[in-house]
Amino acid sequence: MIDTLGLICMIWWMTLFHSLHADTCCKELETQESPITNLILNWRKMELSWESSMNFSEYTCTVATDMDPIQKKVESSPCCFSIEVNLPLHNGAVFTIEVPNTNISKSCAFIPRGMPGTAIKNFSCVIYNISLMNCTWHAGRDVPRDTQYFLYWQNSREEEERECELYVEDENRRHRGCQFQNVMIKDTITYFVVNGSSKDSLIQFYDEYIELYTIERLTSPLNVTVNCTGDPQGCIIEWREPVTSHVGNKDCFQYEINIQSKDKLKEEKIDPPVTVRNYRYEFQNYNAKKKYILKIRARGKNCLVNSNWGEWSEPTEFGQGKDDFIFVILILIALGTISVTLLQFFFCKRYCSFKRVCSPIPQPRDKFNIPTDEDVQVCFLFNLVTFIN
Repeated sequence: MIDTLGLICMIWWMTLFHSLHADTCCKELETQESPITNLILNWRKMELSWESSMNFSEYTCTVATDMDPIQKKVESSPCCFSIEVNLPLHNGAVFTIEVPNTNISKSCAFIPRGMPGTAIKNFSCVIYNISLMNCTWHAGRDVPRDTQYFLYWQNSREEEERECELYVEDENRRHRGCQFQNVMIKDTITYFVVNGSSKDSLIQFYDEYIELYTIERLTSPLNVTVNCTGDPQGCIIEWREPVTSHVGNKDCFQYEINIQSKDKLKEEKIDPPVTVRNYRYEFQNYNAKKKYILKIRARGKNCLVNSNWGEWSEPTEFGQGKDDFIFVILILIALGTISVTLLQFFFCKRYCSFKRVCSPIPQPRDKFNIPTDEDVQVCFLFNLVTFIN
């Protein structure tokens, strides 16, 4: 049973693989007879072949899509359009073979097979960290539930077509992206195609031509240093170009320098970012009593480098900042005063409590030295009689 299922899966896969690479017959548009017949298109190679009952010295091949038509002259079949044409075919195309200076021609329409609305959408790729690439897409709006997608890519026709190394799946285990490693950016246009498979219906393909350097996210500049001398020239900022896998010319980059004051207590106008082409910048508005935050990023200029700004460098702080010595002294004095007050309070509280707990013991009365009440009365009567007499 297992061997039978394996054989069925193998046959299905071979059929799918063959259909992805097989030639496709164009649907001929003219019904009148012509010496040019049997137009066949290999859409993966952008190659159009035909048969002719007459010998002609030259042919003109034309391909028309929703973009501008492209023409090419050849002496015989086949006619192969260069991959640099950058002409995806997932929306269909019309191919025409003409014999110059005659009325002889033949046209055919290439219409991708599959149910409309099943091709992927929102396809995009990005290269980051020098050699890593991520591609993502969304499933078509009308795809069957069991649809699965497969991504292939090719740097040039001389190289073999390669499938995705590591697919990214969604919650339904459907491929929605791909991760590549060790990607090398070359001076050729890379061809991407995403095919689909389903038991219920044919899935339309999606293809796109991309120059890899245009999707590279540049890393930040390296070795950013700041040297503030205190002279009128202020601070000298230096750095190195970002690392890429294909650019060896240091003059291919432009840099944006962003310097902001770290003092947020005082609102002040922040200078706009500065753009330079070299690896050295003199910051002349330096104030030694302030702290600054520096960031630098790069983009391509007049080379095969992405013209979009790359990643910012890690923030670099420089400057001495404000002299907070007096402020620190005041804080210490305040803390000392509070500490002394608290100590006095605790000592007083402890002493008063001791007096209440340890009050003196009353002593016995001394009857010999302290007059009694009777003695006081006798003395009072004696003094009164003496006063009357």
